Amino acid sequence: MRKLANDELNRLDVEGFKKVEKTPLILVLDNIRSLNNIGSVFRTADAFLIQKIYLCGITAKPPHKDIHKTALGATESVEWEYMEYTLDAVQRLSREGVQVISVEQADKAIALNDFNVQRDVTYALIFGNEVKGVSQEVVAISDMVIEIPQFGTKHSLNIAVSVGVTVWDFWTKLQKP
Repeated sequence: MRKLANDELNRLDVEGFKKVEKTPLILVLDNIRSLNNIGSVFRTADAFLIQKIYLCGITAKPPHKDIHKTALGATESVEWEYMEYTLDAVQRLSREGVQVISVEQADKAIALNDFNVQRDVTYALIFGNEVKGVSQEVVAISDMVIEIPQFGTKHSLNIAVSVGVTVWDFWTKLQKP
């Protein structure tokens, strides 16, 4: 067994990425403070052909050297938009018929592994601030809340890890016949 070289991976170029059919997922970042987390989300979004990222509130936007350091160019391939208020982004997405889901710990949350993804639905997944999580006002207007089950002593996962886990779960469920 040998590792593959980058040119053997058959990845899309930026133009190819922009033309290819996207996964019916939109990511909403609610006041993310870490530039490295933002860059990591862009990279995950590129890996799984995410439609768009909304950067809201204090979430920094490209171009920024610290975002670029972890995004490794994904800010050029993945469509993104900045909105000052997360509530405005969520309300817009709801009006457009997108199912809005906060990824948070809440009463009546559905465990990620128990959630059934539907192929004919576009989902917006909201991820919150590293300390405060998704704001309560956003949770309150979400169509539902999904929680990543955890079994150790910590109360939460890093936001970039949460995005990776959740997007991978949706991706694999969408690939099943």
